[in-house]
Amino acid sequence: MSRRLTIGRALPLDGKGAATPHGIPPHHLTTHAVVVGMTGSGKTGLVFVTVEEALRQGIPTLMIDLKGDLPNLLLAPPMGDASAFASWVDPHAPGHQGREVAELAAELAAGRDAGLARSGIAPDHVSAYRASIHVRVLTPGSTAGEPVHLLSSLERRSLLWDTDLEAARAALSSAISLVMRLVGRDPDPARSRDHVLLSVLAERRLRAGQSASIAALIDDLTEPPIEEIGALPLDAFVSSADRAKLAASINALLASPSVATWREGATIDVGAWLTPTDGRTPGVIVSLAHLDDDDRALVLGVMLDEVVAWVRGLSGTSGLRALIVFDEVYGFLPPHPKDPPTKRPLVALMKQARAYGVGVVLATQNPMDLDYRALSNAGMWFVGRLQTDADRERVVDGLAAATGAGPSRKALADTIKRLAKRWFVVRDVHAGEGAVLVQPRWAITWMKGPMTRPELRRALDQGERDAVG
Repeated sequence: MSRRLTIGRALPLDGKGAATPHGIPPHHLTTHAVVVGMTGSGKTGLVFVTVEEALRQGIPTLMIDLKGDLPNLLLAPPMGDASAFASWVDPHAPGHQGREVAELAAELAAGRDAGLARSGIAPDHVSAYRASIHVRVLTPGSTAGEPVHLLSSLERRSLLWDTDLEAARAALSSAISLVMRLVGRDPDPARSRDHVLLSVLAERRLRAGQSASIAALIDDLTEPPIEEIGALPLDAFVSSADRAKLAASINALLASPSVATWREGATIDVGAWLTPTDGRTPGVIVSLAHLDDDDRALVLGVMLDEVVAWVRGLSGTSGLRALIVFDEVYGFLPPHPKDPPTKRPLVALMKQARAYGVGVVLATQNPMDLDYRALSNAGMWFVGRLQTDADRERVVDGLAAATGAGPSRKALADTIKRLAKRWFVVRDVHAGEGAVLVQPRWAITWMKGPMTRPELRRALDQGERDAVG
């Protein structure tokens, strides 16, 4: 198999000439990629194809899903298998009335098979892909997939405390920031006295080989095992009355049924998540479609801090060892002065992950959603149809430099404005030909649309049965 990610077919920017296969050497993605395009541009399909190609090349991939689309990766039936579609067909959907489920399933299977064949994907390619990957769906705060213990770096002692103190402290700080946010207190690690106090108490336990459970920290707040914080007596740093109030707030959190699911399930261990299972490449989806915007920001702040800590513990490499994909990043990496808990770790990844062989792919409906520092660190752009002049002007600034003596800024803007569905202007700073037009291949995944929680459970159950079979 070629060591290129075969994304689709390409044409010169003027649209003239014969289309040629378009592939990306994996290491080009270490300088990260941005995918932009309005609804209906084919952006989600391009994200799926990029993920599939990474997994086909044995590159572990961690995906953040906000809409419920990415768990569709569980749906990659063999070609020619109409029965696999039958249980997913909605016979009551508009346009389907009066038609048999078997007929609709056969139509879906035939359409997918024809699309894959046009893209050069044969039945044996699909079979090899299915056999070589392991899709895992993590659902923090829900049991629809696999729940995640969001405070695991606090309540489940990590071996990092014995091997990488800096990374262990970073993960602990993130978990305590989450606790602070949940109890309505200042989560800033440097400014918040409550954060500093809990960090000192938790680290004392963790470095002694113990866990730092919420209950244990409540005990330490009410009966402190230390007398000083820094150069100050403990009572001068945080009074006993304030410690009692903090303990009461944390105890209410501990007793809350709504928080219970956040404290059970898989330990946050990005390195373990992205380690092959029985020789199969992991595709790990962190699905947050069931959470509201505030909870998503809290959860992702913790998760992304853990990703950064994992990246910084890797050895340097020029190859692509893993891919981080964030679909629909709107609101999580906004321009200044907005500063959600996700922004700092995302900017850190865009600036630093390259040296460790970790690529980041960000997708959004318009480039105005993204902080300029993130855009300036992206070496690859996929630009689909954009609705407003402001959006087009934003990306032309980046694309013009890659086209050299080619089209003018106006020509680039006009090209983007005229793009048909599923066509993208692609700029790769590593490539010598400047910007080109690319149409992604047909996805192996059957993209049925966002999955409900019952549908996700059904897809996971079916995947387990297929693995056993």
